[in-house]
Amino acid sequence: MLIAFALAAATSVDPIVSTAWLQAHLSDPTVRVVYVGALAEYKKAHIPGARVIDHMETVQMDGGGHRMASTDTLIRVFTKAGVANDTHVVLYGDSPMATGWVNSALAAIGRGDQVSWLDGGIALWQSEKRPIETATPVPGTGPLTLRPTPDLFVDAAWVRARLNSPSTRILDVRSDQEWNAGHLPNATFIRWQELFADGTAMTFKSREEIKALLARAGVGPGQEVVTYCAIGMRASLMAWAARSVGIPARIYLGSWQDWSSDPKNPVVK
Repeated sequence: MLIAFALAAATSVDPIVSTAWLQAHLSDPTVRVVYVGALAEYKKAHIPGARVIDHMETVQMDGGGHRMASTDTLIRVFTKAGVANDTHVVLYGDSPMATGWVNSALAAIGRGDQVSWLDGGIALWQSEKRPIETATPVPGTGPLTLRPTPDLFVDAAWVRARLNSPSTRILDVRSDQEWNAGHLPNATFIRWQELFADGTAMTFKSREEIKALLARAGVGPGQEVVTYCAIGMRASLMAWAARSVGIPARIYLGSWQDWSSDPKNPVVK
């Protein structure tokens, strides 16, 4: 199953890899495993060779807002985590939302086509008695250079211009309560949890099932998707899932926090 991060271009890595695949590639110097979560949990047990990133390292808090950090910051954070220009990154974490955000952070520096998600994460890995360690590898040294990725992230003006566009499907990836309190005009509600065959084990549905899920949300042939949530984390996950099945997808990264801050933006209740 291939993913298209540059909206249309195919990539050479599978967006989802199995625990068996990863164990067979642990000694591959081009594969870098990154755990997204708290350092304390990482120190308890992690996949051999894995590095750790707290998703907040990739966030810039701007006046209370939740924004993507600068590209300089992202380059520094990912370089320390062992990511380099030729690295195939395999992400896993305890929170799908935080992992999705870090996936988008990698895409923001032009490395979105080098990222896979470990199906089942550390829970499945340990249940299968695969190797773990507690040692912390030395920081990476790169080189990791910025590759511009235009059009992946969009702003409120972009969304406003396409609220009634037949070629754009706006997906609201929040909770029922948030949706009912107010949403963007012509948006379609979709629960991010429906991406998983097993939400506890964090194993994804098949490619065909994800495509069917998006079709039920009204995504038709020739349409592109733009996702939003509260602060861009769940939206990152859903956009990644759409791209993983070949559907062009962008992220309204400011999401509801940004949209609702401007009284000129229309809201449906």
